[in-house]
Amino acid sequence: MSNLVYFGDNAEGLRHLQESQPPVDLVYIDPPFGTSNEFLMDESRANSISASGYPAYSDKTRGDAYLEALETRLWGIHAVMAESASIYVHIGVNMEHHVRLIMDKVFGPQNFRNSITRIKCNPKNFERFSYGNIKDTILFYSRTPGSITWNPQPEPMSDEQLTRLYPKIDASGRRFTTTPLHAPGQTVNGPTGQPWRGLAAPTGRHWRYPPEKLDELDEAGLIHWSKNGNPRKIRYSDEGIGTLPQDVWWYKDPQYPDYPTQKNPELLERIIKTSSNSGETVLDCYAGSGTTLLRSAMLGRRFIGMDNSSAAQQVIERRLRKANVSYSVIQGEGDIDGEPTARATGLRSQ
Repeated sequence: MSNLVYFGDNAEGLRHLQESQPPVDLVYIDPPFGTSNEFLMDESRANSISASGYPAYSDKTRGDAYLEALETRLWGIHAVMAESASIYVHIGVNMEHHVRLIMDKVFGPQNFRNSITRIKCNPKNFERFSYGNIKDTILFYSRTPGSITWNPQPEPMSDEQLTRLYPKIDASGRRFTTTPLHAPGQTVNGPTGQPWRGLAAPTGRHWRYPPEKLDELDEAGLIHWSKNGNPRKIRYSDEGIGTLPQDVWWYKDPQYPDYPTQKNPELLERIIKTSSNSGETVLDCYAGSGTTLLRSAMLGRRFIGMDNSSAAQQVIERRLRKANVSYSVIQGEGDIDGEPTARATGLRSQ
């Protein structure tokens, strides 16, 4: 199936999706944050709340109306997700706690996975009676508790981590650490419970490997012998996979964006690689600048995007054309910037 972009009210778009498309495998959304701001842009500037220009999108809805509108969309998203799908909701700190309660209601608290802190900018030194705000939040939920696509992306170690975790250096200059060759539990009759080279495992423990495997490791130079004759297995830093990702991410947004509040493409790449597989479908029903759509296409995923801003439509189509990405368009029956539109479909083939 082809990539799809729906221009119009995403509540209507989600209903259309439920009726006409197979379930999606991953959802990332970056909805309005309830800031009371009107985001403007012009030909030279889209990186702030500008004093002039044409509307990009409105973030004027607040309070109960904002939460009710978002909950409606989240129920619509829930209805189009596959059983193994995940959703990432990018939200500001002022609305995070409200939105998490809604996420618990729609997806169930048992499907909460993480509240990810995203460091979005450099430290701020404004004079005010509060700490500087350099973060926002990504709420990560699964569709069901027992089934989830999960391909964690290891991170390279820093020099400090390498020095701390791999403190030894061999004759060739390779950095390494050592780990025990014995494990908890006593084996009475098996080979791992017998002495090896005259050495018995410590009391209450057994060798991790049978004697022939220990001999192989030693012959390969993968056992480090201490001054006291204690053998330990060598683990080299350059053979490790790095560190597993944690729940604080450093991804600053583009300095010169195509669209207000445009997100870092590497952030989207991480989410897409972690929570979907090649050939699967990624949904972003607040598509904005189209970064989720572009990254999905680059990573071999099918995308479905939605937005009701005419400025977003121009940016999305321009970026997809520039990248030679083919996609179908549905001009929705809902509003584009408050103006009713009739449904029309077309294929943008590059």
